[in-house]
Amino acid sequence: MSIDRLDARLITLISEEAGISVVECARRLGVARATAQGRLDRLRRSGVISSMAPHIDPAALGYPIRAFCSLLIHQSVGHQKVAEGLARIPELLDLHTATGDTDMTTSVVARSTQDLQRVLDLISHTPGVARVSSRLALGTHFEGRTLPLVQAAVG
Repeated sequence: MSIDRLDARLITLISEEAGISVVECARRLGVARATAQGRLDRLRRSGVISSMAPHIDPAALGYPIRAFCSLLIHQSVGHQKVAEGLARIPELLDLHTATGDTDMTTSVVARSTQDLQRVLDLISHTPGVARVSSRLALGTHFEGRTLPLVQAAVG
């Protein structure tokens, strides 16, 4: 789907100010409320805006440790079955099938390094997982960065 500058401004506004009303968006963008609502509805229907959920900070919930894990799986089990098993572990933030020397990759959070070991054990004991390797994140420079894509899609 292609977007124009008004779409990009609307996406930026609702991304930067969670909970902003459509009326306030219309006022700030200088358009009618119906125009703002129509644009927002179209962006949702097309999947450009997939969620209006708040951004949750795991560290603020007591999970300051983040690690990135590479998983090797037993191919006979398959990615979908492994994904279903891993979805039961709340500390897994995302899961991707990958190319290269790993089958799947995920980022996980934990309350401490000891808790990270517990999470890694849960992952490694998931049916179909053959091996887990992890790398501890020492700092985060940015994440969930999509607004530059919005700007690039217009240009």
